[in-house]
Amino acid sequence: MVAPSRLPYLYALLAALLFGCGAPVAKVLLGDIGPVTLAGLFYVGSGSGVAAYLLACRVLGRDRNGSEAALKLSDLPWIIGIVLCGGFLAPVTLMLSLQSTPAATASLLLNFEAVATAVIAAIIFGEAVGKRTWAALGLITASCLILSWESGDVAGFSLAAFGILLACTFWGMDNNFSRNVSAKDPIPTVAVKGLGAGLLSLTLAHLLGETLPSPGTCFLAMLVGFLSYGGLVSVLFLLSLRSVGTARTGSILAVAPFFGVAAAVVIFAAPPDAAFYLALPVMAMGAYLLVTERHSHLHHHEALVHEHRHRHDDLHHDHEHPPGTPPLDRAGYHSHLHAHVEVRHDHPHVPDIHHRHRHGGEE
Repeated sequence: MVAPSRLPYLYALLAALLFGCGAPVAKVLLGDIGPVTLAGLFYVGSGSGVAAYLLACRVLGRDRNGSEAALKLSDLPWIIGIVLCGGFLAPVTLMLSLQSTPAATASLLLNFEAVATAVIAAIIFGEAVGKRTWAALGLITASCLILSWESGDVAGFSLAAFGILLACTFWGMDNNFSRNVSAKDPIPTVAVKGLGAGLLSLTLAHLLGETLPSPGTCFLAMLVGFLSYGGLVSVLFLLSLRSVGTARTGSILAVAPFFGVAAAVVIFAAPPDAAFYLALPVMAMGAYLLVTERHSHLHHHEALVHEHRHRHDDLHHDHEHPPGTPPLDRAGYHSHLHAHVEVRHDHPHVPDIHHRHRHGGEE
C-alpha cells in the first residue's frame, strides 16, 4: 500500500505516463483528422468521460460532498482561464505544430511545460523556487533549444517547434490557474474544462472548414483525449498539485516526454535524430534536479478558515469536529469548513495549499 505522503507523486507520475504517450498517438490520428477538430474531440472526450463518472456517482447514490469541497462562484475566473488556456489554446496550438514535428522531438519539447509552469508560479504567484530548481529549468530550456534548432532553416529555428513551446506556455498558465482551485473537487473542474474547451475547438474547426471523421475515429480520438489530454491526466494532476504545489507537480511531469519518446519509437519504428541524443542527457539531468529538490525552513502560518479534502495525521489539522461533520472515508479523508490557528514552525514542506508563503528575510 502506498503511503499517503507518496500518493501525490504517484498521481503526477501516472499523469506523466499518460500525457507523454499522447503526442505520438495524436500524430497518428492527425492523418485522418484535422488538427483543430482533433483538439476538440480530445477535450470533448475528456469532459464527457468525467461527466459520465459524476452522473454514475449520483445514480448510485455515492455522495462526493462529504469528501471533496465544492466549486463556488468565486472560482469562476480561474475556471474560465483553465478552459481557455489549458483546454483550447494549448491543444489547438499543439495539434497545428505536430503536423511538422517528428513525434520523438515533439515528446521531448513538451518538457518545456515544466519550465513555463515553474517560471509563472515563481514570478506571478510567488511560489518558492530555489537555485537548484532554476538550474534544472535552465537545463530543460537548453535541451528544448537544441531540439528546436534546424540548420537548414533561414531563421535557424523550427517554427513548429516553437509552436509546441507556445502550447507548453499556455499549459503552464493553465497549471497555475488550476493551483487556485486545486483544493476543490477536481472532477467538476475537469468536466467543465473538457466540455467547454472541446466545444470551442469544434466550433473553430467548423469555421475553418474542417469536417468530422467517421464515428469510430471520433470515438477513438475522444478515448485518447480522456486518457491523455484532459480527463484522467487532469484529475491526477490536480490531485498532485493540491499536495505538492504547482512547480513541483509540473517538474514531475518533466518525465512525460521520455514515455512519449518510447511510444514514438514503438509506433513509428524509426530511431530519433542526432539532436535527440544530444538533448536527452541535458533534459534528464534537469528532470532529476527537479524531482529530487528538498525544502525546509522556519515559516509562518496566519490564522485561516477554509474548506478542502484533508486527513488528520499531518501537522496542520488537529481541529475539533462539531456534530454533523462528514465522516472519514476509507482512506482517512473528509472535507468540511475548518479553522487553522496562527503558528510558526520549521519542518520539510512543499508549496501545497497550506505552504504558499513568500520567501525572504529570515525565511
